[in-house]
Amino acid sequence: MVFQAQKTRYQSMQYRRCGESGLKLPAISLGLWHNFGDTTLLENSRQLLQRAFESGITHFDLANNYGPPPGSAERNFGRILAEDFLPYRDELIISTKAGYTMWEGPYGDWGSRKYLIASLDQSLKRMGLEYVDIFYHHRPDPQTPLQETMKALDHVVRQGKALYIGLSNYPAELAREAFRILNDLGTPCLIHQPKYSMFERAPEEGLLDALRENGVGCIPFSPLAGGQLTDRYLHGIPPDSRAASASRFLNPEQITDEKLSQVRQLNALAESRGQKLSQMALAWILRHDTVTSVLIGASKTAQIDDAVGMLANQHFTAQELETIETILAQPL
Repeated sequence: MVFQAQKTRYQSMQYRRCGESGLKLPAISLGLWHNFGDTTLLENSRQLLQRAFESGITHFDLANNYGPPPGSAERNFGRILAEDFLPYRDELIISTKAGYTMWEGPYGDWGSRKYLIASLDQSLKRMGLEYVDIFYHHRPDPQTPLQETMKALDHVVRQGKALYIGLSNYPAELAREAFRILNDLGTPCLIHQPKYSMFERAPEEGLLDALRENGVGCIPFSPLAGGQLTDRYLHGIPPDSRAASASRFLNPEQITDEKLSQVRQLNALAESRGQKLSQMALAWILRHDTVTSVLIGASKTAQIDDAVGMLANQHFTAQELETIETILAQPL
């Protein structure tokens, strides 16, 4: 049966202008880091994408190495795009990235012009696209001149292979220099994607200020700290959780008694607000004017529903914010 999106899909989502650009992004964006590779049933991935779009989520975020295996998330997304979403292509923001290891040899990693342009060409073929809306450099390269990397990003925009440029994982001062180079080239940076959550607050140490001062949007990833800021770990480590799965992104050693105490206190505050902990954690990030959108992952459609449901209560009282800071300041 041909997918037909609900006509009401734009009624409940909020859209925010990205930095000083003309582009608006949904407050919630869907990342395809996990659950879209070859180890996941294609039909489950399809259901997630359909539910997201019907909820007003127009932004799907990928990278060349997403899977597993690397490249499979883009390939599977391309298949679903061709079968379900081609009539809606102009309603979608599709982003991808390059910067981590993708293929063997000296030209399949980091930030050289050779790698970035070749990687984007491969990504476009896997997804069956003529262009992506946003192309990111995924991480800084300490050996390639920043000018070379930024000129490569400028080049793919001038080629028409990307509409906008983004950066990810760049620290504040390096981001400032990258913004300056891109502005001089005539292709301003649209957006920055840092790791940011209640448990990972490095962006507050200068990066958010740099983005605000340069008119660049922000889309944090891992806003739920790998699932720690959900109700999954309130009673310890479930056997089917990420922390129990030998994941390199979350291990049992991170789920300490002190961390669980924080999670339980935060959960109690969320319940007093009439929210789930995951919803409060997303709202806490979106309270920043600099943040355009928050990037979620999902393995079930209910997780998308929960994230969108957060939009009904994004306000924090001064007392609530103070309580959160008190909880987070407790020693671990």
